[in-house]
Amino acid sequence: MINKFHNHNFFGPILLAISLITIQKASAQSRLDLYISEGLESNQSIHQQNFMLEKSIYALGEAKSMFKPNVSFSTTYTKADGGRTIDIPVGDMLNNVYSTLNQLTGTNAFPQLQNRSEQLNPDNFYDAKFRISQPILNAEISYNKKIKSRQIDLQKTEVQLYKRELVKEIKTSYYNYLKAVNAEKIYLSYRKLVLEGERVNKKLFDNGKINRTAVIRSKNEVSKIDASIVTAQKTKESAQFYFNFLLNRPLSDSIAADEITTLPEQDLSLMDNVSAREELSKLKIAKGINEDLTGLAKSYLIPKIGASMDLGSQAFDWKFNKQSRYYLLGVSLQWDLFASGKNINRIKQAVAEQHAIESQTGYVEQQLLTELRVRQANMLSAIAQYQAAQNQLTTSQTYYKDVALMYKEGMAIYIELLDAQNQWVDSQLQANIALFDTWISYSAIERAAASFNIQK
Repeated sequence: MINKFHNHNFFGPILLAISLITIQKASAQSRLDLYISEGLESNQSIHQQNFMLEKSIYALGEAKSMFKPNVSFSTTYTKADGGRTIDIPVGDMLNNVYSTLNQLTGTNAFPQLQNRSEQLNPDNFYDAKFRISQPILNAEISYNKKIKSRQIDLQKTEVQLYKRELVKEIKTSYYNYLKAVNAEKIYLSYRKLVLEGERVNKKLFDNGKINRTAVIRSKNEVSKIDASIVTAQKTKESAQFYFNFLLNRPLSDSIAADEITTLPEQDLSLMDNVSAREELSKLKIAKGINEDLTGLAKSYLIPKIGASMDLGSQAFDWKFNKQSRYYLLGVSLQWDLFASGKNINRIKQAVAEQHAIESQTGYVEQQLLTELRVRQANMLSAIAQYQAAQNQLTTSQTYYKDVALMYKEGMAIYIELLDAQNQWVDSQLQANIALFDTWISYSAIERAAASFNIQK
């Protein structure tokens, strides 16, 4: 499925264009890595997934214990009165004989007996025993253990998936925060410039060198930049809140903002496939689980054999002696020979699920590769935008310097100077946005290729 979509002839120019830009990673990465480690340790979603992993490990332990002997103790006590009885004609059978014996011996040694009527329900009877049971052959237990073991691998992969997504979110929010910090700095720097322009225009107006229009325009420009600063501060604050939320820190905690002035290292040759994606690993594990479920459905063909031993005591009136003590050893065999098609339909369900997983795997694989190609194209676009923004920044800065010099010499009006200032500031903002968009695009490629090294 990948080979159909993988076209080096199409993507080759992208890799070539990117490889032409040889830029080192910014030093901020080491600090960002510390934030990532902190986030992986403290994020609540990761904790929840780890608890689920712990649950799966305990479930495997439970499955393993089913292979071992089980010892249980049980006791019953019966107090009964009434109910069915059995008549025992003891007197009718023995009294004539006893009378004859008394005559022969000349004694009354043999008394006359009464017929007896005994109730069948045991009265004042107890039965206490230890039962030791041991499965000898049980395919269901074996398959259950395999399934639980694979479920642990599935949950581990789920944890890795959450971690990888969290890393991308942390990086993206960090770059958005730095983008907002730099935007605020640009606005604050520009504010100094317009304040100085306002001061100069007032002085020129007082000396009758310019009209009131330039002064009014200067004041309006100060008001406009103040509003832009407030907007930038609120954007920075929102980015700060979200970043701290991802790290499970107080929302108002400060963030160490490093200065990033270079593009990310762009060796995309190591990020050109999706084989490491956890989504594909989950489908592979799910396929293994379904194979075990198929085996479990077929396990009815294998008989179940087990052994048990009872060690106990049973007697009336709470007696405990040699006659009351007993043991009972048994071997059991259970073999389901006919179930009205239940087992066959269960097997067919598992096979159908297997086909569904195989079909889904191919689709997801193509979907993930499509995502990677889109992210790589976005990266190329971001680089092009960055290069254009850098050129525009250089041009606008030169233009501003020229117009500022002309304005000082009285060869340009204030509107022209203001236009040059705005172009310069806008180009700085666009260059700032373009720079961090490349970092955000690179983080998206890392996520799409699952190339970021996450400790398991």
